[in-house]
Amino acid sequence: MITLFHSPCSRSTRIVALLKELDALAAVEIEVVTIPRMDGTGGRDPRNPHPDGKVPLLVHDGAQVWESSAIIPYLTELFPQAGLGIPVGSPQRGSYLSWLAWYAGVVEPVLTLKAVGVDHPAVARTFRTEAEIQARLSQALTDGPYLLGERFTAADLLLHSPYAWFGKPGVPVIDAWVERCMDRPGARFAAEFDARQLAD
Repeated sequence: MITLFHSPCSRSTRIVALLKELDALAAVEIEVVTIPRMDGTGGRDPRNPHPDGKVPLLVHDGAQVWESSAIIPYLTELFPQAGLGIPVGSPQRGSYLSWLAWYAGVVEPVLTLKAVGVDHPAVARTFRTEAEIQARLSQALTDGPYLLGERFTAADLLLHSPYAWFGKPGVPVIDAWVERCMDRPGARFAAEFDARQLAD
């Protein structure tokens, strides 16, 4: 049994989008839970076994997988037929895994700190700057419409997600990529799914 613990309009929304892209919605139960929100609403849900009370959390036959950058390759390997992951042995495997790790280790910290107004030289030295992130993405996207070329992968699904949340950065090549990713069936489904949950 596979269960995704999800809260609408949160980081787990991208995992709902991934399940749609993987054609795995029938195989994964989505358990909607509450989480503490930045505006003080919500709260920890006793039904959610995540050690920090957060989402996303995937539970597969009792084993927990947490953090988007771990859940994404886990699911793409469980459901390889969709072709959203890069298999072991492929020459693009290293780049694919590196994009997932770069998101968690660089992109999310930098963009989150910017969103809350934290600006310190140590942040730039440790994580890089927003301008450097944009330059790296722009360079990758010059070779094709997606990070790994012509093919949309789960790396695009993860990396575009903060721009879907915070807004496009105003860099034409990145903005066009974000729009392509937001127009995918998974992104559209996840937005509609969350809207239904919030309306109930």
